[in-house]
Amino acid sequence: MELKLINDHGQSTATVEAADSLFAREYNEALVHQLVVAYQANARQGTRKQKGRSEIAKSTKKPWRQKGTGRARAGMASSPLWRGGGKIFPSSPDENFTQKVNRKMYRAGIATILSQLVRDDRLMVVEQLEVESPKTKLLAGKIKNLGFDRLLVITDELDDNLFLSARNIPNLLVLDVAQTDPLSLIRFPKVILTKGAVRKLEEVYA
Repeated sequence: MELKLINDHGQSTATVEAADSLFAREYNEALVHQLVVAYQANARQGTRKQKGRSEIAKSTKKPWRQKGTGRARAGMASSPLWRGGGKIFPSSPDENFTQKVNRKMYRAGIATILSQLVRDDRLMVVEQLEVESPKTKLLAGKIKNLGFDRLLVITDELDDNLFLSARNIPNLLVLDVAQTDPLSLIRFPKVILTKGAVRKLEEVYA
């Protein structure tokens, strides 16, 4: 498999050899969907709380007698049927949203996404992406020369200068290979890998 190698101005100059098992895999929509859903679910935190009927601060006295009023029967004002009453199945802060994804499935899913990015001409390779000092202006100029508006950059090693320079640039995300996730790969219209990142991705996922 050959990946497009671009220069500092976003022009294709050559190609880079890459593993077919990682960048030429058949697309599996069900697997990618399961991977993205599991990734988002695992990022959820059970930080919301609702009150059950036993936790509502209302009197437990029967509002009116059982028969003879013409109204529906009522036992207490904290009933879930009443406005201000407790929830029938309240959310609790210890709820667990995690979904398990097997290691083989995760690797296959990442390879499927990368392969589809190559087919859609959304993935390119650069020799290296570095900045001399931690200045946003320097990195913004390099990204502007590449000609991309929204961009995901995956490097083999994320140094401090590159990380600090990328923090204040909107629609730019810089990750190293270990931080690569399926949602980011899908979310950005263009993905750039450094040559070193291609080799590391092959070691981990191929």
